Amino acid sequence: MSDPVGRNRLDEEQSPYLRQHADNPVNWQPWDETALEAAREADKPIFLSIGYSACHWCHVMADESFSDPDIAEVLNEEFVPVKVDREERPDLDRIYQTICQQVTGGGGWPLSVWLTPEGKPFFVGTYFPPEPRRGAPGFRDIVESFAESWRTDRDEIENRADQWTSAITDRLEETPDTPGEAPGSDILDTTVQAALRGADRDHGGFGGDGPKFPQPGRIDALLRGYAVSGRREALDVARQSLDAMANGGLRDHLGGGFHRYCVDREWTVPHFEKMLYDQAGLASRYLDAARLTGNDSYATVAAETFEFVRRELTHDDGGFFATLDAQSGGEEGTFYVWTPDDVRDLIPELDADLFCDRYGVTPGGNFENKTTVLNVSATTAELADEYDLDESEVEDRLEKARKALFAAREGRERPARDEKVLAGWNGLMISAFAQGSVVLEDDSLASDARRALDFVRERLWDDETETLSRRAMNGEVKGDGYLEDYAFLARGAFDLYQATGDLAPLSFALDLARATRREFYDADAGTLYFTPESGESLVTRPQEPTDQSTPSSLGVATSLFLDLEQFAPDADFGEVADAVLGSFANRVRGSPLEHVSLALAAEKAASGVPELTVAADEVPDEWRATLASRYLPGLVVSRRPGTDAELDAWLGELGLEEAPPIWAGREAADGEPTVYACENFTCSAPTHDLDEALAWFTAGDDV
Repeated sequence: MSDPVGRNRLDEEQSPYLRQHADNPVNWQPWDETALEAAREADKPIFLSIGYSACHWCHVMADESFSDPDIAEVLNEEFVPVKVDREERPDLDRIYQTICQQVTGGGGWPLSVWLTPEGKPFFVGTYFPPEPRRGAPGFRDIVESFAESWRTDRDEIENRADQWTSAITDRLEETPDTPGEAPGSDILDTTVQAALRGADRDHGGFGGDGPKFPQPGRIDALLRGYAVSGRREALDVARQSLDAMANGGLRDHLGGGFHRYCVDREWTVPHFEKMLYDQAGLASRYLDAARLTGNDSYATVAAETFEFVRRELTHDDGGFFATLDAQSGGEEGTFYVWTPDDVRDLIPELDADLFCDRYGVTPGGNFENKTTVLNVSATTAELADEYDLDESEVEDRLEKARKALFAAREGRERPARDEKVLAGWNGLMISAFAQGSVVLEDDSLASDARRALDFVRERLWDDETETLSRRAMNGEVKGDGYLEDYAFLARGAFDLYQATGDLAPLSFALDLARATRREFYDADAGTLYFTPESGESLVTRPQEPTDQSTPSSLGVATSLFLDLEQFAPDADFGEVADAVLGSFANRVRGSPLEHVSLALAAEKAASGVPELTVAADEVPDEWRATLASRYLPGLVVSRRPGTDAELDAWLGELGLEEAPPIWAGREAADGEPTVYACENFTCSAPTHDLDEALAWFTAGDDV
């Protein structure tokens, strides 16, 4: 009988990350029942390697260790080697990253974990060099050591595995036996205070050293805090962070969009991969800042980010792809960097001088091989003064230079693209595009959001079972949807409804929310788990209360339930939100920055959801302009037809016997577009004046 794991099976997978390892001499297996059963049958430990296609150090470890025939021989003989794309299996990544952080004090990718055949971890780390280096153990020595220990010291290994699994369960699965009192509205100020304490006042962002990550959740809290309290320091720190990211190397100054993070405190040199979720989170924050400050430069950053996503990360049929790699031609960053000679070969001398001065392109460079990552190094006013030109001429010349260099860059070898369409990440981007359509008054952005939502719904949503799958790629659908998929996609659908007044996205948001409650909510534990009730059983059932590179799925779901409560009063969304906020009350109070999404949901629950019901067949242009320019965090804009007769058709499509509270008794008065403002079970009088309705909100007055 042939050995089911006697060869590398990754050539059967669609994931670009897994396929990158299909030619390794290691007999890699996907995480599936064939591999797990083989480990149990042969009583072999599992070596689990988790990464993703744009991960630089994943490539390095593959080249150094996984391509080495001698190392491969030990892995194949003594272990069942399993390779996982963390973007396809965030549940596995969450579980084993947690023990890595608890044991080593850090985490990251590639994640290297040794497991018992039952999936219990007994050794963990990230990147290992093939041989010992600078105090780090060598990967070859580790695999040989554990091969021997599994035979000679099995009891100690299994004892450690049991202890570590208990630690993971305590951290990820358990909730308090006695819930606390949910935080009050003062949790927003507590979160703002924590963000201010952690801010880098010299260079923007958070933390006193590199690497620097974008942290859009913290910026969200600061902007909201300023809108509520008028505390100028919160706005100043948020703007300093936004300006630092927009002007530094994190942003692609020619093509738009943002890289994953910067390796230094000054935001000069990025780690060059581009992730869909970063574009979504950052575009949303720049839109918020544009509304709050009236500064058009923030709107421009958001608009250029959308153009990048359209050009580089959009499927022909409408979905959004996951990532662009950091490398091209086997080297990191080469697609994006410049030398003075590169610039001068392409544009006239004066334009080249202006461009190099504007973006800090120098002979010595700021990156490898004396190349330069573009950073804004001089203002257009400073350049106009230095070159004795009108500022408008400087801007025109720089714009022409950018276009010429962008066109030339298009001829370079491009970074690889991971063309997975992930439900949750698409939800984040759909939400951002929907917000962009409102703030930038650009209906084409709403159209793109609608196409993406239709793409995901058609391919990943099963109408019969009312369940969502994780990813689509090359015609293949794979994996159960996780809480982030349901919650992020529902949020995107709901935001698209708010932007357009279309019924279909609202209906889908409600379907997803009801499925979320059914598949993920545990009333006894008072929580929403990350994995579905009907999904695969793992060593523990994780939760995701903390914000990481993406928002907390638990926080997003809780906030969404609060928004949808008035649309479906029979769905118990409010009770679920209250239970979750009670379960995590002490954690949120104790570390609000780790739980930004839950903290903002708690503030919403305590302060009430501001609701603006718009009864109109068409929203007047002047109302659209007003909504584009007003920053009202947490505001739900609920569109409905002007008459109850027209509303009846909506209720039929939604399967509702009567109008939900947010629409009931709110027709268009006198046949004219009418708006109703409500908060905490109190409403303004109906009015045809949107400014009058917005002035009714306390937050509106503060802004």
